[in-house]
Amino acid sequence: MKHIISFENKKNVEVGEGKLLSEELDIGSSPVLFGCRTGICGTCLVKVKNGSEHLNALTQEEKEVLELCSSDLKNDRLACQLRIKGNVNLEYLGK
Repeated sequence: MKHIISFENKKNVEVGEGKLLSEELDIGSSPVLFGCRTGICGTCLVKVKNGSEHLNALTQEEKEVLELCSSDLKNDRLACQLRIKGNVNLEYLGK
């Protein structure tokens, strides 16, 4: 099953059920820039506008990085850490 990930003012992408967003987007089609893809650089910072219930839970490691690079810990996430379980709307905030 595929889910629609929509980005503010960008194209929509389809992501497979349970897949990591960073694994489904390639350099040519990604509306998000990825640096490390391991959750330590903050380059892929996004704001979850809609559909947070369709994402995996925030890990302690991701929370620690967000504390350094985010001003909205409630809604911001690292796109490379997102495992998709449904349709989501994101806004790319990255560097």
